[in-house]
Order: sequence, then C-alpha cells, then structure tokens
Amino acid sequence: MHKLVVLYPEPVDPDHFRDYYVTNHLPLVRDLPGLLAWRYSFDVTTTMGEALYFAIFEGDFADAAAMAAARASPQGRRMAADAANYATGGAIVINYPAQDGTG
Repeated sequence: MHKLVVLYPEPVDPDHFRDYYVTNHLPLVRDLPGLLAWRYSFDVTTTMGEALYFAIFEGDFADAAAMAAARASPQGRRMAADAANYATGGAIVINYPAQDGTG
C-alpha cells in the first residue's frame, strides 16, 4: 500500500475552501485512476497545542508506481491544477509506503 497525504494550512477563506473542496475538488479525486480508497477531514486537531493544518486528505494506491501514474494522468494533472482555486494557504503533499502493523 502506498499513501498520498495532503496537508492544508489555514486558507484565506475557510468557508470557500470547505464548499469548493467538497463540491468541485472531490469529484476530481473520484476520477483519479488507481485510487483504491480516500479520506479527508476538516477537523484536524492535535493532542497538544494548536493544529498546524486546516484540512487533510489521504489517498491509498497499490504502490508508488500506481500513485505516480495517477498523478501524471490527465485527471491527476487537472486535480493538481485545481488546488489554486481553494488552497490559498498552500498545500504540503507527502507520500510513503505504508507498513502494516502486527501484534
């Protein structure tokens, strides 16, 4: 399993971010080839101190190659370009191979 995580700092207009993200951006996410599962939240908290992020997105892919192919696809390029329409605070994109825990 390979994870794609997007961390969104506080945007200029939080209400616009929420509305645009759900109404316009997530439909683009649904069209991403090879995406096995995805999750998002606007309720990012920490156990100590103030949360550094306004929202988070997690996407699951079979492996790094599947994620790279999805991001390079026309749908992936359209999705990435769309971030300028709502993520006025920027976005931090990370990815990594996820290891299953045992016992």
